[in-house]
Amino acid sequence: MLKRVLAWLPLLVVLIIVLLYSGWQQLTTSTLAKTVTFSDSLYTLKAGTSVRSLCRDWQQQQQLTVIDCYVLKLYVKQQPKLAQLQQGVYRVPSQSSLSEALALFRSGKVAQFSVTLIEGETLAQSWQRFVDLPYLIQDIDSSDKLAELISWPEAWGTLAQTGRVEQELEGLFYPDTYFYTANSKASDIWRRAHQALKTELERYWQQRQSTLPLQNPYELLIMASIIEKESGLASERALVSSVFINRIQSNMRLQTDPTVIYGLTEYSGRITRANLRDPHRYNTYRHHGLPPGPISLVSRSALIAAAQPEISDYFYFVSRGDGSHVFSQSLEQHNAAVKKYILGK
Repeated sequence: MLKRVLAWLPLLVVLIIVLLYSGWQQLTTSTLAKTVTFSDSLYTLKAGTSVRSLCRDWQQQQQLTVIDCYVLKLYVKQQPKLAQLQQGVYRVPSQSSLSEALALFRSGKVAQFSVTLIEGETLAQSWQRFVDLPYLIQDIDSSDKLAELISWPEAWGTLAQTGRVEQELEGLFYPDTYFYTANSKASDIWRRAHQALKTELERYWQQRQSTLPLQNPYELLIMASIIEKESGLASERALVSSVFINRIQSNMRLQTDPTVIYGLTEYSGRITRANLRDPHRYNTYRHHGLPPGPISLVSRSALIAAAQPEISDYFYFVSRGDGSHVFSQSLEQHNAAVKKYILGK
């Protein structure tokens, strides 16, 4: 009898091991399938957070049981790589299985945030976008600190010398959407935007028309900013550019309203005769040539139009009121268009 028992003993041991292993597998699978709920779409995993501490938190929230945490503890001991969590701010679903949540925290795929600089905005307007950005270290708290980030080649032209740092930095950042992760620095975004502007400006300066009456990339940037503010219709920007180029080549004043508005300390929303007589340096009704610096952020289409204006004999344009413009060769034609589209309304 004993011999028979001993003969079957190895098989019984194997059977017990198989049953225990199968039971353990089912228990582990069941535990990892447990649902954990997040009250917020963003979850901060602090440095040093472990699977054990996470499990303890979820247990205190009554989302997991003591047995769940014990099973999880043994499971990650068997597979140490599963316990390697990476700190950061994660974007999480409202509900997730335990295995999905831990996989996310191991992946390091932290949440992405963004800020958009918009073409046609001034630096002051762009600055406001940074004030309330979440999870961003605000290490740039003054225009003087922002100026320290600027790297401008001397050969590209002298930046505006107006005594106002905001004006001297105007237009030196490229309008685009910039992504960042939690605890990034604002200075890093501003630096990227400045580098992007230099890259775009260099590209279109190299592609400019050979007869363009602009002396350096900075003058191209100034011209692009005027085009940006004068027309939002991309299809006619090259024609708008041709008007200003024709005026420069004929030694006429640019006489563009956006430059007047930019230089005013106070603006009511409507240009007056007094505004047009204001002698500030950006008033292209009073001064010949380009203003001392850009008046806004510039888009790629504005840079292209400034570098490659259409060939035309237009010297004037007036808005139709629908975003498009009427272009004229003579002052007489222009006055007729003004009478129809401006005074007529």
